[in-house]
Amino acid sequence: MALPPAAPDRQHRHGRRIDVQVYARPDGLWEVDATITDIKARDWKLAGGVLPAGTPLHDMLLRLVVDTDMQVVAAGAESRWTPYPGECDAYGDAYAALVGLNLRRGFRRAVQERLGGVRGCTHITELAQLLPTAVIQAFVGEVSDARSRNPASEQPPFQLDRCHALRRDGEVVRLHYPKWHHRAADEPGAVA
Repeated sequence: MALPPAAPDRQHRHGRRIDVQVYARPDGLWEVDATITDIKARDWKLAGGVLPAGTPLHDMLLRLVVDTDMQVVAAGAESRWTPYPGECDAYGDAYAALVGLNLRRGFRRAVQERLGGVRGCTHITELAQLLPTAVIQAFVGEVSDARSRNPASEQPPFQLDRCHALRRDGEVVRLHYPKWHHRAADEPGAVA
């Protein structure tokens, strides 16, 4: 499906910025700083008053410290701008509940179990969901190299079948990971 054309007379009302930065530390650990910022393009009436256009409605930071196995060893969050100061940011150290999770194994489900609903901030919890793939991108070429996997290994590279381009019956896998390529079930010569 093609991208729908933008209406020439549309009016900007809201902007959300999500930013994830990953830093290597001298001690071998990695810091992941994720921020979410919501800004209204016009004055916005809140229960506690009017938020002037351009002022953040939300500005929140989630920081994880992870090891090279993608295990979370420290975590915390800070709400710098919220619509209900003193309430939105009253989650305490709820995000310490991320410690012990692994970004590659069941992370998103565990985040929802530990911090979903009223146990955390909706926006920070949603932001946490984005972190596994961002950290994987940071680690490729630094901590791991997906292409240099031992060819004799019986374990396929972790990224296969995790996106359209890297599906096992696709051209990219056929060319770059031939050991793990298989034909689509409806393709001539495919094994059922």
